[in-house]
Amino acid sequence: MRIVCVGGGPAGLYFAILMKKADPGHDVEVLERNAPDDTFGWGVVFSDATLENLEEADAESYREIAGSFARWDAIDVRFGGRTIRSSGHGFCGIARKRLLQILQRRAEGLGVRVRYRTEVADLAAFRGHDLVVAADGVNSLVRKRHADVFRPKIESGRAKYIWLGTTRLFDAFTFIVRENDHGLFQVHAYRFDERTSTFIVECDEESWRRARLDRATEKECVTYLEALFAPELHGHALLTNRSLWVNFPTVRNETWRHGNVVLMGDAAHTAHFSIGSGTKLAMEDAIALAARLGERRALDDALGAYEAERLPAVTRLQRAADESRTWFEEIARYRGMEPPQFTFALMTRSRKVTHGNLAKRDPGYVASLDRWFASRTDAAWAEPPRPPMFTPFRLRELRLENRLVCSPMCMYSSADGAPNDWHLVHLGARAVGGAGLVIAEMTDVSRDGRITPACAGMYDPAHVPAWRRVVGFVHANSRAKIGMQLAHAGRKGSCRLPWEDGLPLEEGAWPLLAPSAIPFLPWGPVPKAMDRADMDAVRDDFVRAARYADEAGFDLLELHFAHGYLLASFLSPLTNRRDDVYGGSASNRMRFPVEVFDAVRAAWPFEKPISVRISGSDWLPGGSTPDDAVELARMLRVHGCDILDVSSGYTTPESIPEFARCYQTPFSDRVRNEAGIPTMTVGAITTLDEVNSIVAAGRADLCVLARPHLLDPHWTMRAAVAQGYTGHPWPTQYLPARPMPR
Repeated sequence: MRIVCVGGGPAGLYFAILMKKADPGHDVEVLERNAPDDTFGWGVVFSDATLENLEEADAESYREIAGSFARWDAIDVRFGGRTIRSSGHGFCGIARKRLLQILQRRAEGLGVRVRYRTEVADLAAFRGHDLVVAADGVNSLVRKRHADVFRPKIESGRAKYIWLGTTRLFDAFTFIVRENDHGLFQVHAYRFDERTSTFIVECDEESWRRARLDRATEKECVTYLEALFAPELHGHALLTNRSLWVNFPTVRNETWRHGNVVLMGDAAHTAHFSIGSGTKLAMEDAIALAARLGERRALDDALGAYEAERLPAVTRLQRAADESRTWFEEIARYRGMEPPQFTFALMTRSRKVTHGNLAKRDPGYVASLDRWFASRTDAAWAEPPRPPMFTPFRLRELRLENRLVCSPMCMYSSADGAPNDWHLVHLGARAVGGAGLVIAEMTDVSRDGRITPACAGMYDPAHVPAWRRVVGFVHANSRAKIGMQLAHAGRKGSCRLPWEDGLPLEEGAWPLLAPSAIPFLPWGPVPKAMDRADMDAVRDDFVRAARYADEAGFDLLELHFAHGYLLASFLSPLTNRRDDVYGGSASNRMRFPVEVFDAVRAAWPFEKPISVRISGSDWLPGGSTPDDAVELARMLRVHGCDILDVSSGYTTPESIPEFARCYQTPFSDRVRNEAGIPTMTVGAITTLDEVNSIVAAGRADLCVLARPHLLDPHWTMRAAVAQGYTGHPWPTQYLPARPMPR
């Protein structure tokens, strides 16, 4: 094959090496716009897993690269006057210039023609080539020439960063967070050879401007940063190499191939430097592309196989990198955390690192974290310390045994709102199974507030003893507490059962209410736009239901302000088109739901907590946003709300969340740490490791599990056994199944 690689960085050089090594008959040329010794930035980082790939691909270059490594296995986080270390991470650093020199020599030794100071102005010069590899970086000329095919999307990060070096040798990958009068600054530092460390400084744009770094020279920036980080630099200077303040660009392309042209490395994708994977991704691209071409398949098939292999892997890593980048961009949210929690939140920011795998890498670090976390509760001292999910949690006079909540899940099994044996067994089983809190299904405050004829209700005095039977069983047979979620279906009401078809009733339908006369389905029944009398009636229905719930003995009340039901539809601009004081601005849209909350809070006993389920996002342009959720949270906190259950979506049929594991936890994180109110998080949380990670990192105080509890009522009990935690209470009837202490 006749191959040209446009770009002589690690991606282009390594691919040229692998192709020439596989078949010396290949005609391979690398064109690089810079001189051989030109490089920008300082060191690059590889993990142990990446090194295995490099050794297998080309042992000769690997040996030379490995011989130049600075190795470490610890991460230090310096915050709040403390340094907290976690070990067992297995990283290596190498000077970027040294890496390029090794790859340049190896390529030239194999017969690759490497031409420096060569600008590519016209792709027509490559018409005679079998393959054109675009490895020409973030500002790829080749990608620009075929932008209509590759369809690139480049997203600029919100933070400013500057890439510096220093002669101060750090013995761990070091994160430094420092606050001064100008704002919050963070450092990513690591040693990459025997003389030098990388020292990347990042901050939000407001801090950057307040410090006047936007108008400072390179020398003035260095002087400012040397003074700011003097405690860590120990008198060592900061070094520059065309060091400019920039925003990180995240590059994505819909496709990486066009005819005989293929993208690789930063031309195809970038991942934020906070997870240190740019060079790793580039060289793994080279390995994959060379392997597919080596299978002797047709070029188009080989390029298709390369893209099919690499695009999903890169997308997953970019997703983690985006979460890491966002965490640092929003780091001010966590400035009030104590150092142990801040450190753990930083370590687990991308969700690729968790409580569980940190425990395998450094059991001592995780034990100290768990010990600290338990000490912030009224948990009895224990050694080894209990896992975070098994620490108690208090809301007013209510004490929960653990951080697990069985989510309210509609059963559609009631007769005119009354619960029956199904509810007794369903809720009783989850309580016996160990959840700290069990919340009964969405329970409607009026007959016309139901979703279906089989929905649960709390609108008739006869409902009180029926629910009291369920509550009594939970209290008598477990240490779980039980809550009731009150709601009005609004425009989503008067429907058939979900397992029938869930469509609007044709017979036996009831009138619907909503803030505006907008049907849920375009062809569905049109709700009445509520007037003041309707609002008063609905408010009074909620108050009556709250009093009934207290009579029945419920420990906690939750009001449903999400999922497009009546109160939620006041909050969303997609469903509230009113032109009076209950529509328009966010504060106006909150007015009626908060009126309902105030009336319920006044009727509900002071010592018992109230939760509100809110929406973190409508997942639609023009809908409610995370900013709206924070504003609502602040208002509800002032009005006496104790905890928020943060969900999202389902406001309209078009509102479809971007499903992924723990996909709603970022909304909970933001509400909790910006509005200063406890939260529950819900949505695709399935493992005990996720629960421990979320709670210990301060992303939520409680984790609400729905489908896992449908599958296994004893999920919490099994989680205790899996972690060897013996302090979890067991029903006496089940004691024969409890594992014996070792």
